[in-house]
Amino acid sequence: MCEPRSAPGRPDRYVPREVERTILYGVVAGSLESFLARARERDHVVPRFVEREFRTYLECGIAANGFLRVHCDACGHDRIVPFSCKGRGFCPSCGGRRMADTAAHLVDRVLPRVPVRQWVLSLPVALRYRMAFDAALTSAVLTAFIRALFASLRRRARQQRQIRYPQPGAVTFIQRFGDALNLNVHFHVLALDGVYCADNPQEMSFLPLDPPEDAEILRVAREFARRLERLLERRGLSGTPDTDEADVLAVEEPLLAELCGASLRGRVASGPRAGHRVRRLGDRIAVEALQEPATPGCASIGGINLHAAVAVPASDRRRLERLCRYTARPALATERLTQGPDGRLLYRLRHRWRDGTTHMLFEPLELIERLAVLVPPPRSHLVRFHGILAPRASWRDEVVPGAPPTFLVGMAEERGSRSAPAEKGILLGEPSGAPRNSRTPWAVLLSRVFAVDALTCPRCGQPMRILAVIQSPEAIHAILDCLNLSARPPPVAPPALTGFLPFCSGMCAGPGIGVSHEQYRPPAPVARPWRAASHPALDFWRLQSTAHSQAR
Repeated sequence: MCEPRSAPGRPDRYVPREVERTILYGVVAGSLESFLARARERDHVVPRFVEREFRTYLECGIAANGFLRVHCDACGHDRIVPFSCKGRGFCPSCGGRRMADTAAHLVDRVLPRVPVRQWVLSLPVALRYRMAFDAALTSAVLTAFIRALFASLRRRARQQRQIRYPQPGAVTFIQRFGDALNLNVHFHVLALDGVYCADNPQEMSFLPLDPPEDAEILRVAREFARRLERLLERRGLSGTPDTDEADVLAVEEPLLAELCGASLRGRVASGPRAGHRVRRLGDRIAVEALQEPATPGCASIGGINLHAAVAVPASDRRRLERLCRYTARPALATERLTQGPDGRLLYRLRHRWRDGTTHMLFEPLELIERLAVLVPPPRSHLVRFHGILAPRASWRDEVVPGAPPTFLVGMAEERGSRSAPAEKGILLGEPSGAPRNSRTPWAVLLSRVFAVDALTCPRCGQPMRILAVIQSPEAIHAILDCLNLSARPPPVAPPALTGFLPFCSGMCAGPGIGVSHEQYRPPAPVARPWRAASHPALDFWRLQSTAHSQAR
């Protein structure tokens, strides 16, 4: 979102990020075309939504693709804010913005001031493969767990509180990634640590429950395992992916099936190290002789792991927002990614593993393969609402917070003394008098998360306003040239064809085959298998003819 910087005696100032200088951007720009060419060489097609995620990431934060012009009326200072890609897969900036926005929305407008407990459900590896790109199966598995969890809450409410109509509620985050950027579909459920009493609908009251014991958590896990077994039997998925003939993913998207299987097993999918394990670094030790420690608030059965030891009291709203940010966090953290002199990438784990592993070592193409399977399929929601917090629940309006966020009111009052009333809506990122939507304005999120005021002029300290949205190529070039900024997007490296044509290895050396980085432009996304390049040699002669025509 931004890089906050602070000077002695001054508040933090907003400094636009330089995404083209990050390691991740360099890896994607330098290896994306090679990844697509390798897939075409093996008669595989990268799904359109996956390729679109990578290409839009290369446009994220680049001023040459469009920006907002922010102006200060007091001193005339201008600032540009580039557009974002709004990707849901691996973009750290857009993922961080969505994380902060989701957490602020839940704390301010959804989760009531009651205790909240986190239930983390991990699933067997074979089921993760099935759920990776099957939104219907993911919803069915989540529904089975929510029913088992709500049955436990209702049973405990009747035993402890003697109420007849308990109403539980929960919010679920579907995470697709693990700590090592591996595919790991699992659920983070933020459930109300109690129930609402609906015996008297005119007087809805919340009744907290005692923390669940380990036996109760195991009971929930067993109930879910029973429901899950029946669900898989009804869908004909009781077998493993190796023996079951109903592997739809392998039939429709063989490349995704291969990448998912390799990511789940911790191996490399293609290239010279295909089938080998991803390199690990750290003080490795043998874990076979280590005894699995007993973790309180955790239960395991048949590959299903359920953890429910994290709870937030009703009064600690800041901790609840941090928990929401953790559950809605993006897959990749740029501060944990480094690159060595040899070009290989080192990704630091958040916690040391039991075998002593602290870092994962990737080749650039291996990282691209890992990121490709983390892109969620289109039209699949990653945040779900259940019970009394569901969108169409009967008593939802009576329990969710209804007052506007206090930080918005405070910011508006603070800036109201320095700006005209007609400009207040523009300062906050919304039209004046318009009904408030579910998205928190960009400037407010920066102020809330980083304590950075992006709409304060760095020269005179007066408020700035959004002056225009610049999308025209002519206007973009004119403004960027006036500001001495590059009006061309960073180049994208062409595919490395050295392995395809050994007889022209001398000609293939370097970034392109007679084509420089500035001359090369990536092809349009491939939407159908029969539109892919027929043979690498044809690509070679096509690039050569293009270079000669440009030279003429």
